[in-house]
Amino acid sequence: MDKEMIQEKFIKASQIRRIIIEQSYRAHVGHIGSALSIADIIAALYGSVLRIPDCADPERDRFVLSKGHAALALYAALFLKGWLTKEQLNSYCADDSLLGVHPEHALSGVDFSTGSLAQGITIGTGAALAARVQNSSRRTFVLASDAECNEGVLWEAAMFAAHHHLANLIVIVDLNGQQAFGYTKNVLDLTPMAERWKAFKWDVHEVDGHNVAEITETINKLDTTMGSPHVLIAKTIFGKGVSYMENQIKWHYWPMSEEEYHQALGEIGEAK
Repeated sequence: MDKEMIQEKFIKASQIRRIIIEQSYRAHVGHIGSALSIADIIAALYGSVLRIPDCADPERDRFVLSKGHAALALYAALFLKGWLTKEQLNSYCADDSLLGVHPEHALSGVDFSTGSLAQGITIGTGAALAARVQNSSRRTFVLASDAECNEGVLWEAAMFAAHHHLANLIVIVDLNGQQAFGYTKNVLDLTPMAERWKAFKWDVHEVDGHNVAEITETINKLDTTMGSPHVLIAKTIFGKGVSYMENQIKWHYWPMSEEEYHQALGEIGEAK
């Protein structure tokens, strides 16, 4: 696929964050902080990185949201790309909706169903290998949480990908330092994260997970035709953009009150 065949519609992280707040409040569900932490990464991917001329194009790049509980950020991007209608978006977490807390591949624009933590990189590794077998230039992107790095299956996939030199595989680790029941350093300390991936023979890059330009530039410089698989260790803030959510464990699951909702909207501001 030609490198110029990328997304043309610019997406702002502020637009994604506003949709996250609006839809999570409407549905009265949690997983807000997890979705907010990846808004800039999703904006970079769907704004200028992923080569997806059409959701059904067999040569499109593949995207795996391994941290599936942050699906609302993905739905926001699909809506902003024009691949979801407003009616579909407003069905988030409603009865009979395809827009659940975790993404389902039955929904157009979602390549793989996810939710079981650390399974995303195994799926992505298989997708990258499939592209090689088919002599396709498509790339596979996996967005994983730092807590998923607690799982052995993730490192098995990492070893496999490095052994097979899957240069068309790009993993982004959302390093926000939190998980469902605590801070990652207290649950299972994996610092320094970058050194662990290097030990598994990956091409490692550390980036500011809230700097869309840096994320985009780093990915665009990667050699995805030969060599090692790539990983971006993206330093982020859980709940980014909403002061009372930032670095607070309870916002992994907690829904907002009306007062909290309006404060969040005020802090995020208008998404122009």
